[in-house]
Amino acid sequence: MFNKALATAIIAFGFCTPAIADDAAPDTAGGRYSLNKVVDGFVRLDTQSGAVEFCSQRAVGWACQTVPEDRTAFEHEIEHLQSENAALKKALLAHGLPLPNEMMPEAPGTDSNQITIRLPDNADIDRAIAYVGQVWQRLVDAVSKAQKQILNKI
Repeated sequence: MFNKALATAIIAFGFCTPAIADDAAPDTAGGRYSLNKVVDGFVRLDTQSGAVEFCSQRAVGWACQTVPEDRTAFEHEIEHLQSENAALKKALLAHGLPLPNEMMPEAPGTDSNQITIRLPDNADIDRAIAYVGQVWQRLVDAVSKAQKQILNKI
């Protein structure tokens, strides 16, 4: 009787052990993933790719599903607004109206996603050199004044 009860308890414990192991959190793959507990599972962030997945326990282990990302929707909206902005600039110029606040008109045939960098001309460089010279002179004056104060105290 005692052996039968002990055997039944061991068998019951054996059936419960896999269920206990299934309740553990999903693997983080050596630190690649960051997990945050939510109501029905975990949110997993792939720190290498930036992908976000929702992981939940299924009948057989864990399953992760990619969370839909609105990034592409934002990029499409940015492209739409850029093209709309270019069209509005053209319409203003076509009606002989000036563009507000130093806006530059779109060059014909250019992509609105391109970035234009204006290099400094000689006047910009001269102003920068004059500014650095003024800062240097103030620093030299401050050090000289500090030295005089120290020598007067000694």
